Amino acid sequence: MALAPRLDLRQSQSLVMTPQLQQAIKLLALSSLEIEAFIAEEVERNPVLETASSDIAPDVPTEDFAPALNDSGERASDDLLSGDGQGTSDALDVDFSAETFHHDTPSDSVGGADGMLGLSGGAAPSGFDADGPDFDSFAARDISLREHLMAQAGSSLSGRQLFLVQQIIEHIEPTGYVGEDLMAAAHRLGVPMAEMEAALSELQRFDPTGVGARNLSECLAIQAREADRYDPCMAKLIDNLDLVAKGAFDQLKRMCRVDDEDLRDMLMELRGYDPKPGCRFESEDMLAVTPDIFITPRGDGWAIELNSANLPRILINRSYVAELGQDKATKAWLSDCMADANWLIKAMDQRQRTIVKVATEIVKQQDGFFRKGVAHLRPLTLRQVADAIDMHESTVSRVTSNKYLHCGRGLFDLKYFFSSGVQSADGEGASAEAVKSHIKSLIDAEGEKILSDDTLVDLLTAKGFDIARRTVAKYREAMGIGSSVQRRRQKKMGR
Repeated sequence: MALAPRLDLRQSQSLVMTPQLQQAIKLLALSSLEIEAFIAEEVERNPVLETASSDIAPDVPTEDFAPALNDSGERASDDLLSGDGQGTSDALDVDFSAETFHHDTPSDSVGGADGMLGLSGGAAPSGFDADGPDFDSFAARDISLREHLMAQAGSSLSGRQLFLVQQIIEHIEPTGYVGEDLMAAAHRLGVPMAEMEAALSELQRFDPTGVGARNLSECLAIQAREADRYDPCMAKLIDNLDLVAKGAFDQLKRMCRVDDEDLRDMLMELRGYDPKPGCRFESEDMLAVTPDIFITPRGDGWAIELNSANLPRILINRSYVAELGQDKATKAWLSDCMADANWLIKAMDQRQRTIVKVATEIVKQQDGFFRKGVAHLRPLTLRQVADAIDMHESTVSRVTSNKYLHCGRGLFDLKYFFSSGVQSADGEGASAEAVKSHIKSLIDAEGEKILSDDTLVDLLTAKGFDIARRTVAKYREAMGIGSSVQRRRQKKMGR
C-alpha cells in the first residue's frame, strides 16, 4: 500500500442545523417573559432593530373558530423549520417602509362591531391616549420571612448573640424550620453547642410562633407553650404524633391518661396549630402569570386571539440605515444586520401564527370542556393535534410549553388539555382530569358514609366510566385525598 498524500472526492448528505433554524426552534418554546428578554437582547445587539411605541397596537393573528370553519389556511410552521427560509419569504414579507398597522383583532380596540370589549392592547376611549396608572406599583412589597426575623433580631438582641441568631436565620427554610443541623452550625462557627442552643431558644420566641423548630413536634410544642396548653398530657400527645396519624386513639388515651372528651379537646387544639408557620410569608417575589391566548365565545363558536400585551413589536429603523456612511464595509455590515432583523421578524410572525393554529385545534378537540366544564374534558395527545394540523409532534410540544390560555373558566396551562384517559360508555373515552373531578365530587358528597375505592369504582361505572380499582386509588392519591380508612379517622377526629 502506497503511503503518499492524495485528494479524494466523496459525495454525502447530512442535516445541518443552521443558526436561523436553531433560533426559530428556540422561539417556539419560549414563554412570553423569555420572549421579551430575548427581543430586548436582540434590539441591543442589532442597531437596525427597534421596538414599537406602546400606542401602536401590535398586528397579532387572530382566528374565529366555529364548527364549520376550523382551518385558518395558514402555512404550517414546519415549512419554516424544515427549509432554508426561501419558501416563506413571500408569505411573511412585510413592507416596513410604510410602518402602518391596522387594527384587526378584538384586542386592538375597545368595542367593535359586535360590542365586544377588547381584552388587551386596545386604545382607550374618550381621548385617553396613554395607559392609566398602575395602582399595583403603589402597594408595599411583601416582606419575606428572613427579613421579618432579621428585623426582630436587630431590635431585641445585640453583640455575639445577635450574630449567632442571624446565622441561624440565614438557614431558615420557607416553612419556618431550621435548615441546618445545630451541631454542624456550631462547628462551622467555632462556638460551643450551648451558645447555639441559647441562640435558637431566642429565635423560637420570635413571630410567627413556631418558627425556628427543627421538626414538627418541636414546632407544635412551641405553639402549645405560647397558648399555655403545654401540660404533661399535651406533651405526651405531641411526642407521639405517629400514633395520632394512625388513629390509635385508645392507645393515646392510655398513654396520656385522659378520657374521650379530653383527648378530643387536645386533638382539636392540636389541629388549630400551624405546622408550617413560615409559609404565611412569601419566600420570593411571586411572578404573575399572564395569558398568552384569549378564548371568548362568539356566536356558535369561539374567538381565539393572542394577548397583544405579551407580544413586543419589533421594526426596522430605516432612518438609521440611511444616515450611515456608504462605504463598502459599512454596507456589508448593514446587510448582515438587515438579514438578521428580517429573519427575526419573520420567525416571530410565524411563531404567533403557529400558536394560534395549535390553540384552535385544542379548542376544537376540547369544546366540551369550554362549554360544560372539566367533567367533559376528553383525553388528548400531542400526536392527535399534530396530525390534525399537519405539524410534527415536537413542534406542538414546543408550542404548548410555558403557554397559558384564558377562558371563561379561568387560566390554564396548555399542557393541561393533554392527558391520558379511560374508556367511557360513549366510546370516546374520558380524560384523567375529568375522572378526577368525578372522584372528588363523590368524596366531597359522601357525608357520614365513607366510600371505599370499590364503591367509587361501582359509582363511576354507573356514570359510564370503565375504570379499575387501582386507577381510582392512583387518581385519589394524586389529588391528595386519603384512603377510606384515613378519611374515617379524620371524621372521627373532627367530631
